[in-house]
This record gives sequence, structure tokens and C-alpha cells, in this order.
Amino acid sequence: MGADYHSADLLSERELQVLELIAAGMTNQDIAKRLEISKRTVDNHISNILSKTRTTNRVALVRWALQWGKVCLDQVNCCALSNDKIA
Repeated sequence: MGADYHSADLLSERELQVLELIAAGMTNQDIAKRLEISKRTVDNHISNILSKTRTTNRVALVRWALQWGKVCLDQVNCCALSNDKIA
């Protein structure tokens, strides 16, 4: 079980986009419209994401994403520094 399930290269850029939209509460159809891809492509991305992260559903996936800092929800789990704090 040597895989690092929080590494930056675990998910593709598109998969990270899909993950962010899942975390925002969007349906697969809404994600498809937003990204201008088919719902079937979204379904495939989600299946790949679940497999890569070893999660079994959207709730577990969002928990994984929060745990590893892959998403930011309502300014929770955000680590970006504001400009006025940078010296």
C-alpha cells in the first residue's frame, strides 16, 4: 500500500476541476454544463477520481479532498496568504 493518496499528481487538472465542483454541491449534469463536456465524460471523471482516491461515494470524496487540502469550502481549509500579510 505504498501509494501516496494525497500527492499533487494523483489527480489530473480536469479531475481537480470536477472535484471542486462536486465539493461545491453541483450535480453531474451541472458540472457537464459548467465545463462544457458531456455528462458521460463527467461520470467517467468521477469514477476515475473515486478509484484514484480509494473513496466510494461523493461524501467520502469531499472528506478526502478536505483532509488533503484539495478543496476550499466557504473559506474553510484555505491556506492562501492575503497580500497584506506578505512582507
